[in-house]
Amino acid sequence: MNRHGAKGFTLIELMVVVAIVGIIAAIALPSYTEQVHKSRRADAVRAIGQLQLNLERWRAENPSYANCVGVGCGSGTYPVAPSSTDSPYYTIQFASPAPTATSYTITAAPRSGSAQAGDRCGTYTFTLASGVLTKAASGGTNCSL
Repeated sequence: MNRHGAKGFTLIELMVVVAIVGIIAAIALPSYTEQVHKSRRADAVRAIGQLQLNLERWRAENPSYANCVGVGCGSGTYPVAPSSTDSPYYTIQFASPAPTATSYTITAAPRSGSAQAGDRCGTYTFTLASGVLTKAASGGTNCSL
């Protein structure tokens, strides 16, 4: 048999290509997963920001944050309480205690059973006290806010 005219790939060549693709996938998949988690964290921070804006709108016309805890803030003018559609991966809510005259705390905790559960950044907490806003992530210091 004359090998001079044979065409195609050898098994070794195919295995080398499969190994290279496997190595690239092993490197790329964790990076991709982290970027997806990061975008979901950004959505949670956006939802908290929207809730803060609604609270500040309410506070601009009222003497206290305290009366603005339900959907519609009593008068129906500014809806404040977040809904589950704001973030399918995070539960966004007022932390205990409820908003007072000059302060509030909003948390965004990963929903159990969602793809974001077990995220390295954990729960985000935004606290306004005496005019100072403090942002924190329970999962560590390497979590951008």
